[in-house]
Amino acid sequence: MDSSVIKKYDKEGMIQIYEKWPEMAKNAFNSEYKILDIQGINHIIFAGMGGSGAIGDIFEAILSKTNIYVSVVKGYLLPKTITENTLIIITSVSGNTVETLTVLENAKKSKAKVIVFSSGGKCEEFCKKSNTEYYKIQKIHSPRASFIIFLFSMLKVFQNIISLKIEDVNEAINELEKLKKKIASHNLTNSNPAIKLAENITNVPLIYYPHGLESAAIRFKNSLQENAKIHVISEDVVEASHNGIVAWEKKSIIEPILIEGKDDYKKTKERWSILKEYFISQNIKFNEVFANSDSILSKIVYLMYFLDFVSIYKAIMLKQNPTPVKSIDFIKSRLEE
Repeated sequence: MDSSVIKKYDKEGMIQIYEKWPEMAKNAFNSEYKILDIQGINHIIFAGMGGSGAIGDIFEAILSKTNIYVSVVKGYLLPKTITENTLIIITSVSGNTVETLTVLENAKKSKAKVIVFSSGGKCEEFCKKSNTEYYKIQKIHSPRASFIIFLFSMLKVFQNIISLKIEDVNEAINELEKLKKKIASHNLTNSNPAIKLAENITNVPLIYYPHGLESAAIRFKNSLQENAKIHVISEDVVEASHNGIVAWEKKSIIEPILIEGKDDYKKTKERWSILKEYFISQNIKFNEVFANSDSILSKIVYLMYFLDFVSIYKAIMLKQNPTPVKSIDFIKSRLEE
């Protein structure tokens, strides 16, 4: 792979946007967005689809060890457990996501506090008319490329509510900066780990993950599907040990990718060890990806950055432009009829 091949297929310059992610993250967190301090919240609902929904997955992971109950809504319907102590956070990068707009309309009829993030669109219009708290965040290139701006802007806004440590934010940004030096397009050699993994994906990948890193695995699945235009499967490694593992008793074109944290729960580490032992005994080749940071935020951001680069390189290897999503556009156009 060389730079001329990237330019040929990455016509909209997606990879150049990703190379700015560390700077974009830093600028977003240091923005002038108002930091909220809402008391008495014991239930937070994150609503959004696609990349916007992935933001909810990350917050759910960050809040998993707190006393705040988190729901992630990827669809039309809100849970029935909403009270005056519920905070509903609605995210749509475009501001025009049909499912999210439906949730927004219903959220305003509830007792909950509602806050909306978008780059404009119908969400902004609705919020102005209904006097709903609204944050306008810049969209750059595409929703998935804009992900990092939305994530770190929202971390800034909610840092008090989620008891976010500033050192965790700084650590995450530093991880992005260090990783960029290894995986960006200035290094198109075999020493680039993102290119290596992309080369090893030759058929349908099956992504195994531990519960705490589910958001990174789902993001990887979605990015491979949107950027490289390939089918992808994902499974929780512990749950798969009770069902999905049996499918390996037959020869398969599926290729396992194991997403692991170096400080995974000890029982999960034991599961990884047994799974690898089984794969080796059955001559099943597998790839491993490790999150090597301390905080859950750093782990997930590190993995998402690395794996999104993998998906872009894979797209280029398959002679695909990573930006267009014609199938999604088709469905959206039919929904608007």
